[in-house]
Amino acid sequence: MEHYNMNLTLKVWRQENKNTAGGFKTYEVKDISSEMSFLEMFDVLNDRLIEQGEDPIAFDHDCREGICGMCSMHINGRPHGPWHATTTCQLHMRAFKDGDTIVVEPWRAQAFPVIKDLAVDRSSFDRIVQAGGFVSVNTGNAVDGNTLPIEKERADASFAAAACIGCGACVAACKNASASLYTAAKVAHLALLPQGEPERKLRVLSMVDQMDKEGFGSCTFTGACEAVCPKEISVTNISLMHKEYLFAGLASEK
Repeated sequence: MEHYNMNLTLKVWRQENKNTAGGFKTYEVKDISSEMSFLEMFDVLNDRLIEQGEDPIAFDHDCREGICGMCSMHINGRPHGPWHATTTCQLHMRAFKDGDTIVVEPWRAQAFPVIKDLAVDRSSFDRIVQAGGFVSVNTGNAVDGNTLPIEKERADASFAAAACIGCGACVAACKNASASLYTAAKVAHLALLPQGEPERKLRVLSMVDQMDKEGFGSCTFTGACEAVCPKEISVTNISLMHKEYLFAGLASEK
């Protein structure tokens, strides 16, 4: 693959905190390698800003391996940028051309208040999981997983749901800022396995209730969440969550 350098114009959202007004600021970055990751390009820009005595741009990052879900950037109108099924940290600069203008924003959702610049507070996701994303197990030695017979189709569906990294791209892409895909992935992951049976009804009722309390919008099934999910979580999990919620609600009324 051909390696080349490029000059770019960045329009980056700067905001001191959730209580202050923000706005775009323009930066010119030069001699950026096509083989850099998007976050490495931001590292170069921040090094320059620090050298000039300016405040560096705040953004979330951790593993930089597409695993942790921290790299939440809205790039040219799309969460995580132009590449399909790719996190921002795994997006490389060869996705852009010399002379391009790139617009970078934080996730936009009431339930994701801005901490600073591109970093947002996603602790609402943590509270959804705390509401029911757990199972009751006996302490002691781990049980051999092969002792529990599980149909391959159910096991595969559970593993696919468990691939969710909680990045919040689904919320950022949704016109309603719904967290249904995230919550559904956590519900489906455990609802499909026998280990999740004890809390099955309480889990979905509690997690959906917490999702609503956090201020996320309602799902209107546009599919935008699935389209931008870096782990390609299917919207069929939302249908499963709705079924689980309905059955749990009916059972609680008996």
